[in-house]
Amino acid sequence: MSSPNAQDQLLERAQSGELDALIALLEQLGPDVRAIIETKIGRKHRSMLSCDDVMQVTYMECISRFDTFTGGGARGFLAWLIRIAEHNLIDAIRGLEAAKRPNPSRRVDYRNQDDSMIAMVEAIGVTVSTPSLVAARGEVVCCIHDALGRLPSDYARVIRMYDLQGRSIEEVMQELGRSKGAVYMLRARAHEHLREVLGSESKYFTKVD
Repeated sequence: MSSPNAQDQLLERAQSGELDALIALLEQLGPDVRAIIETKIGRKHRSMLSCDDVMQVTYMECISRFDTFTGGGARGFLAWLIRIAEHNLIDAIRGLEAAKRPNPSRRVDYRNQDDSMIAMVEAIGVTVSTPSLVAARGEVVCCIHDALGRLPSDYARVIRMYDLQGRSIEEVMQELGRSKGAVYMLRARAHEHLREVLGSESKYFTKVD
């Protein structure tokens, strides 16, 4: 492993826009994060969630949200990375536990695509101020389509397959080639990103705190 000073230099390069430097830093600090996460995955969840699952989504989140890292050098970056990984693990476990006690009332009605889109964003905590005009309603749906297009590919795919098409978790797992825990983790992150994107579209959407 590089010295702390060398890691600080990598971080500075990453903050100046060098993706290769960020990837190199993740390769160096990843094992420390993995060691912490490995101890937190309980026996009952290990068949449905691996440390690799958590780390893959953590790296995705780090790269997509790197501009939100506020500082503290390489040590601060490591602490930030650990928080992301722990957050991902918590969401994966919540998803697995919630799957044991599904609430039918929270599933979207898939019969009408436009209705299902609007119901889905309201279910994740975004209030939709839908005008009565059909044309304006169409604009709302187009905004949701555009927002999905701004998400990382796997995030958008999870929402489209599970939330909008009503496909089973097993089908989504097979399509994405990921474990059940990883799918729930991806879905939680996807919902978070979608709330942020839609919340910026103040003409039609408001995030619910």
